[in-house]
Amino acid sequence: MPDYPKISAFGDRSFLIDFGGGIGEETLKKVLFYKNILENERIKEKVEITNTYNSLLVSYELAIEDVYGEFLRLNSLFSEAKIPKNNNYKTFNVPVCYDADFGWDLDFISVRKNLRVEEIIRLHTAPVYQIYFIGFLPGFLYLGGLDPQLQISRKKTPRKLVEKGSVGIGENQTGIYPKNSPGGWQILGRSPLKLFDKNEDLPCPFSAGDKIKFFAVSREEYDRIHKEINEGNYELKFEDHHG
Repeated sequence: MPDYPKISAFGDRSFLIDFGGGIGEETLKKVLFYKNILENERIKEKVEITNTYNSLLVSYELAIEDVYGEFLRLNSLFSEAKIPKNNNYKTFNVPVCYDADFGWDLDFISVRKNLRVEEIIRLHTAPVYQIYFIGFLPGFLYLGGLDPQLQISRKKTPRKLVEKGSVGIGENQTGIYPKNSPGGWQILGRSPLKLFDKNEDLPCPFSAGDKIKFFAVSREEYDRIHKEINEGNYELKFEDHHG
């Protein structure tokens, strides 16, 4: 199987670039590698590039006049590219308060999964989660790596309001709501961090390819961190990895 992906027209203004397979770190490396090429090297037209777990959608501002020619250009670019073996990323340490006031669905999950609340927290904070992509809201991180023991269906009827910073699980994923919004994930706790701030030079400090490690904090620690963030005194901790 070649290293480069399958490219197909997707309407008259888009190409879908499919890498096959399911959710996995190696597939993500390919997706982000080719996304970087498109963003920085060869695409000169005004385009929007969106990645999922195993694909890229390249959307052009105007209808593509020469679809076949553009297909050949992309295919040639991808077939010539060589994915480097090195992998640079950051691992962010993200505080979460699992207090009952924030963990709205902890008791429900406890009953459904036959797990003590303390065990749910341990299982949720144990993995290092992979950031696969960012959406459906700006700053909403789609994270892979949830322990199978915690996998649970989303709510049949979504809540009308899930508060900013809420940490939830749905199916085999976990994530953090970056703003107040409707949502159907099962809520475990809340993080005081700002995941997206349009007023910052870098609105979202996280990128696809980075990793997240949750750690539990008390309600008092949550309040302290929240205050430090609002006062501009909190420093988000992370480790740089070069490999």
